[in-house]
Amino acid sequence: MIAAACYAALCTASPLGVCRRCGGFGFKVRQNRRGRIVRGRECRRCRGYGQRVRVGRHLYNVATRLHREGTR
Repeated sequence: MIAAACYAALCTASPLGVCRRCGGFGFKVRQNRRGRIVRGRECRRCRGYGQRVRVGRHLYNVATRLHREGTR
């Protein structure tokens, strides 16, 4: 119960988390032939923003949208 309450508070305070695929950069970090780190292509998962919606916030958004559409 305490863990669920803490996660709900986290989703309320910070609804976006770091993208797991690009690590929050918004693009894939790669190396060129000389070994230097260069910017790769834009991340397809987060579309270059480097952030994702947390699971708890996504469920909250779905529930509020369902309630709003059901009471109209």
